[in-house]
Amino acid sequence: MSVYLHISQIIVSVMLIGVILLQTRGEGSGMFGAGGGNFRVRTGIDLLLFRLTIALTIIFIVLSVIAVRLSSF
Repeated sequence: MSVYLHISQIIVSVMLIGVILLQTRGEGSGMFGAGGGNFRVRTGIDLLLFRLTIALTIIFIVLSVIAVRLSSF
């Protein structure tokens, strides 16, 4: 059981890193560009990536809590 839990944590963490790197800020890309200080409305793919980041973060936190609970027994 814990092997599958750890593998799913690795998969979710790699997906989370990928989604974060795909997000854009201002004119530059999220990986190499400097973030702009202006407020921007998220539309289309930006909104999808933003919501996916939140969902993957929640999933990762839940998996981490479950892994800690199972390892204490």
